[in-house]
Amino acid sequence: MAMVVKNNLDANSTLNKLNKNSKDLSKSLKKVSSGMKINSAADGASEYSISERMRVRIRSLDQANQNTQNGNSMLKTAEGAINSTVEILKTLKEKAINAANDTNNSETDRQTIQKEIDQLVDQIDDNANVTYNGKYLLDGTKNSAGSATKSTYINMSLATDTTASTALTDLKDRAGHHLEIQSTDRLFTTYVTGGDGVTMIPDQPLFLVADKSISVMLSNIDEPFSDPISVGSIAGTSHGGSNVSTPDGENAVIISARDPGIAGQISSLTVRITDSEGNIKTRATQALNNFIEVIHPEDASEDNAITFHTGEKSNQSIKVGLKDMRSQALGLRNNKGSQVSVETRGMANISVNLLDNALSRALDMQTTLGAIQARFDYTSSNLTVSSENTSASESTIRDADMAKEMTEYTKNNVLLQASQSMLAQANQNSSAVLSLLQ
Repeated sequence: MAMVVKNNLDANSTLNKLNKNSKDLSKSLKKVSSGMKINSAADGASEYSISERMRVRIRSLDQANQNTQNGNSMLKTAEGAINSTVEILKTLKEKAINAANDTNNSETDRQTIQKEIDQLVDQIDDNANVTYNGKYLLDGTKNSAGSATKSTYINMSLATDTTASTALTDLKDRAGHHLEIQSTDRLFTTYVTGGDGVTMIPDQPLFLVADKSISVMLSNIDEPFSDPISVGSIAGTSHGGSNVSTPDGENAVIISARDPGIAGQISSLTVRITDSEGNIKTRATQALNNFIEVIHPEDASEDNAITFHTGEKSNQSIKVGLKDMRSQALGLRNNKGSQVSVETRGMANISVNLLDNALSRALDMQTTLGAIQARFDYTSSNLTVSSENTSASESTIRDADMAKEMTEYTKNNVLLQASQSMLAQANQNSSAVLSLLQ
């Protein structure tokens, strides 16, 4: 090989190797220091794009999981208030049963019980005003969209062929057995609307059973009722617009309020049959008294339900409508401020059924919240697993094998040092030309 000084080819070649080894060492150093084998699109364009999409999904799943947990906390706050209301209603029924007993002095004992009841009813309103992050939860402002509904009661203790024109003396129970109501018996019907109780007076001729039909139950007290009595398997329409059927799909006696909404609600309906001497006819009374509220009264409302976004995509959400849990909505107080009373034995007796219906409404809302919370637990678990699995996939694509990368780093470091040494030797080779000039 000729000896030249203008172009040191060996040095140029070694310099190129040195630069390459320096770049490789820099890449290895970046991988080792970051723990990732792909730090930019230059390290692998497709892998980098896939990894970034996975990272977006992981963060979205984690935020959805946090939303779910926050939603669960909100519902637990509402449930805690309803739990308190349910306990109060249990106490109120206990007090009503106590007041219905004539061992109490009507002038003093029942008034004392009434004072306690007044405070407990006020506490129900306080419970309904519970807030979470400034939002009122149970005052009816977070209800779902729907039209106003009417209080609707069904009686599934009477025969399926019962009609409004069926004579009381011909009434049969669900099994087809006669209720043994006599024409000399008397009928008592009591209802409560908006906290006001109204009792029929039994000494009027109208209330003698005689040859009266079942429609007599609502005669003269039909002010809060719609067409007094109907028969069918469809009880009515719910707040959300769907039909509410009898549980067994068979016909039942149906009674509805005349006016929709909370203001027109019928909080309780009680019927009893006595013989001519005033003794309660238990079997007939139990059958006629078994009116169960299947449609709770609600006011018309816009769509103010709470939406919890629980997924990584749009419209992956859970919507919850929180019903009105104020004392008025539960039928314990009317819009004039009057509330459930036990100051007489008769009113205390009426209040027992009223409180049963109020308890049913509260338990319905409590059940709804409990079901949603259970769903949130499953949703959170699913989001956690999805996030973990996506993280594992992203790790496979992007995370560096540290043992392998340390080996590569050591190799590149040694090569760089060797290149540096060889470049020095290549530069020395040109100095051999000077010996020819001496």
